Amino acid sequence: MIGTTETRLVILRGNSGSGKSSVARALQQRRGRGHLAVVSQDVVRREVLWADDSVGNPSIALIDLMTRYSLNAGFSVVVEGILHPDRYAEMLSHLVRDHRGTTHAYFWDLPFEDTLRRHATKDKASEFGEAEMREWWYGAALIAALNEEVIGPGCGLDATVRRIEEDCGWL
Repeated sequence: MIGTTETRLVILRGNSGSGKSSVARALQQRRGRGHLAVVSQDVVRREVLWADDSVGNPSIALIDLMTRYSLNAGFSVVVEGILHPDRYAEMLSHLVRDHRGTTHAYFWDLPFEDTLRRHATKDKASEFGEAEMREWWYGAALIAALNEEVIGPGCGLDATVRRIEEDCGWL
């Protein structure tokens, strides 16, 4: 078992450009220093390990390890990223199963065109574009074991952050 009855595990999944990282950063800032760890798939995979996103890639185990460590240290944790179900479902399901506290999972279900529009507003928009985003796209593939709630195109940043804060009892 990991974490305590007081820790929260929040999983934010969806296609590239959905808004997951923005929500994770906003939650962390609102919770304040020392309360919420953010484990970002992009940071772990692309920056720390510089690994391809393939089945069995090493970032899966490192995301698991970082999340477990942070929960055991008393932090609540947001795990966020594309987190393709073919690669990450088993690890995420084990985290949910093993966590002593409350867990909430969310999946961004947005049209591809909306993700392209959102991506164009980001600082890293020049790092990759439509071709890469189409390659990474997997549609609305929920992971049943996570009992994910859907975030649709009409849910803005502030409303989504508030919804998660309410679900976690942080308000």
